[in-house]
Amino acid sequence: MTTAHATTSAVPAARPHSASATRALLAAGAVAAPLWAVVSLAQAATRDGYDLTRHPLSMLSNGSLGWLQIANFVVAGVLTVLGATGLRRVMRGRAGGTWAPRLMWVNGVCTVLAGVFVVDPGDGFAGTPAGPPESLSGASYGHLAAGSLSFVALIAANFVLARHFSRAGERGPAVASRIAATALVLGNGWAMTGGTGGSLTLAVGAIPAMVWVSAVAALYRRRTA
Repeated sequence: MTTAHATTSAVPAARPHSASATRALLAAGAVAAPLWAVVSLAQAATRDGYDLTRHPLSMLSNGSLGWLQIANFVVAGVLTVLGATGLRRVMRGRAGGTWAPRLMWVNGVCTVLAGVFVVDPGDGFAGTPAGPPESLSGASYGHLAAGSLSFVALIAANFVLARHFSRAGERGPAVASRIAATALVLGNGWAMTGGTGGSLTLAVGAIPAMVWVSAVAALYRRRTA
């Protein structure tokens, strides 16, 4: 039984000529979410007029320092795509080994697009009056579409990872994957209803879901020879 479990949970060896490249790709995925979260939350705590209970983190892309959050989205998205490529290599041939990396690739691309398309400011941030904008720009619609698709892909990827770890007999990571996915479902769901503090619940749901995928990339980097 011990031998069977070891065989199930072992990481398929990367090709000798690509092992170092695979580790580099996984390292990119490992830093993607923590970097995005730290840069976003640091701005949320220091930007004038910003209130996380009323303003989504994506709204930080506006104002004189908006370029910083735009770059944060783009860099994190690119790192996520690289990390997804690394996960595809180490998860090949295992349960979820096809769809988890694909979904994270979609998440990464949509994160880049969410940076390119800047959501409109509102509710007192970046010189706007109180309350939501009276109308939305095309860029704002593009951001909302990209953001929504990125969240759907991230939720699905975490559920696929839960199945992946369950099949490998790794209960802890499987439970963590389900918790991460559920947190984003609940946080995003509350935000979409327009409930009080929706931008805060969205951040509380999205950041753990993002960080967990980065943790998975870090886990497989350690396991990859």
